Amino acid sequence: MNYRKLKPKDGDKYLKLMKQLDKETSFMLYEPNERKTSIDEMNNKIEQVNNEGGVIIGAEADNELVGFVSANRIPLERIKHSVYIVAGVLSKVSGKGIGTDLFKELLSWAKENEITRLELTVIKHNKRAINLYKKIGFEIEGIKKNSLNVDNNYDDEYYMGMLLDD
Repeated sequence: MNYRKLKPKDGDKYLKLMKQLDKETSFMLYEPNERKTSIDEMNNKIEQVNNEGGVIIGAEADNELVGFVSANRIPLERIKHSVYIVAGVLSKVSGKGIGTDLFKELLSWAKENEITRLELTVIKHNKRAINLYKKIGFEIEGIKKNSLNVDNNYDDEYYMGMLLDD
């Protein structure tokens, strides 16, 4: 498995991965076929994340992205120490440590880029992801009630955060 920072030219692979995740799981934000993003728009999204001091790290096997973790950073003085995390791994490679490895890469990047706070949200019944996040060092900080409507059912999300040592 190859782990690397995505570049704008990776928009086609990243879009393919995201559309597959949209189909495979209800734990991501988009419904299947709801994502209308073009390859050019995805290239621009990667460039924007990079330009704002964030990163998207991909897990690549056989020239295909099979997982990712993104750290989105808003370049404002009061919050530039913090990133919002989104992650996903395809079901065909799930359970093989790719999520853990992606987060190890992310934590290394975060320390090199003066990030001291990581945060994310996760649907309350996604136990596998919650266990991964807790293993890495995230803590539940709160609950977003009725945050998502999935299959006509409202679901709560946990706010989770992690502080890195200076």
